[in-house]
Amino acid sequence: MSNTRTSSGARAPHVLIIVQNLPVPLDRRVWLECQALVTRGYQVSVICPKGPGDPAFERLDGVDIYKYKPAPEAKGLAGFAWEFAYSWVRTAWLSLKVRRRSGRFDVLQACNPPDTYWALALLWRLGGVKFVFDHHDLNPELFRSRFGEPVGLAKKLQYRMLVWLERRTFRGADQIISTNESYKAIAVHRGDRDPADVTVVRSGPDTRQMRPIVPEQPRAADAVNLVYVGIMGPQDGVDTVLHVVDELVHRRGRTHVTATMLGFGDCLEDLKAESTALGLDGHVTFTGRVDRVQMAEYLSRGDIGVCPDPRTPLNDVSTMNKTMEYMAYALPSVAFDLRETLVSGGDTVLYAPDGDLGAFVDQVERLLDDPALRAEIGRSARARAAEIMDWRPQAEAYVGVFDRLTGHHLDVPAVPTPVELPALDAQGRTYVDLDDADGFADYIVHRGSAAVRETPSGG
Repeated sequence: MSNTRTSSGARAPHVLIIVQNLPVPLDRRVWLECQALVTRGYQVSVICPKGPGDPAFERLDGVDIYKYKPAPEAKGLAGFAWEFAYSWVRTAWLSLKVRRRSGRFDVLQACNPPDTYWALALLWRLGGVKFVFDHHDLNPELFRSRFGEPVGLAKKLQYRMLVWLERRTFRGADQIISTNESYKAIAVHRGDRDPADVTVVRSGPDTRQMRPIVPEQPRAADAVNLVYVGIMGPQDGVDTVLHVVDELVHRRGRTHVTATMLGFGDCLEDLKAESTALGLDGHVTFTGRVDRVQMAEYLSRGDIGVCPDPRTPLNDVSTMNKTMEYMAYALPSVAFDLRETLVSGGDTVLYAPDGDLGAFVDQVERLLDDPALRAEIGRSARARAAEIMDWRPQAEAYVGVFDRLTGHHLDVPAVPTPVELPALDAQGRTYVDLDDADGFADYIVHRGSAAVRETPSGG
């Protein structure tokens, strides 16, 4: 049993975090939250599904992680109902194991989807446990984005059930954490919550760790690589990337263009088949699931990031992590003009009108043909990520929620500030010197080409 103590000898508050849709630490936002709590002196446990090769239990960087075998991939309403029920029962059982092995927990944080863990929080509330809802997704909007406006009795009942589950989660939470102001507005109005009970914590990158590196695997100097990173679901518009490459390669004569698709999801196999059908197998690479080490290599080596998410009821008000990850790696990017993407990217992203594939390709070509523009956008994107969107101020807001609930106060920053940034990462790869203006601009223009390897910058 773990019994973390504060400097005064008192038992440190224990936070149990529940995640269903991704393993930890693969879930970047949740892992940053865990580290912020640990730094502030909290004891932290996590329950989540297993990833490939994951153990049932591990202690990683001060966090106890309990994992269960995920349910088979859901198909149809019955499949999703089974997945939610299975995951709920496995999570409830592991919460008892956490209580027995790691000690009593004071706060339960549930991250959606799905909106079902309010019922588990209600049971633990009998033991004095507080409930924090970390609001990652809008399930009613997800339903409308995937299936359209509910028509017919069955669809309307499904939609109303999602709204009811969301409302129960909002109402049952002691505090709500929203990823942006759009989500907060929904918590306040649809969830009927006091704005004082809702704290905005953006999924900003930790830009002191998320920095461009000199790629270990350079490519030909005349090649250009587009990069996509993220989940590949029906609502994510990932097939747009294939159509962008198809237009560039087969109709605009840009035969040197390639694309690297990082991630996984329900549509991965369909996307591979579509790539083959479009004659793009020599231009498009699917990596599958990647970790943070691999992502740093790919985003440092790529030339242009692509955000193909179309305007849907969900996407328009959601913060896209990929946008800020591209920015952190000084990767110039193109996106459709969604409301929250405009908030994240500001004037450091090139935008196309939603659904206008030709305009999207035109913006990619602007970056292909204008090295000075790539350098300007890459520099300004990195600066915006570090100065405005960075995780550090978000971490203070996040941990402040738990400080208020528990009365715990430790006068240390939620994210420690290093005395000096290292020149090499943990894998021994060289960081690009962001303070060398000329060298940084040269890196952005050439990125993963062999020229970068010949004249690497410092850390």
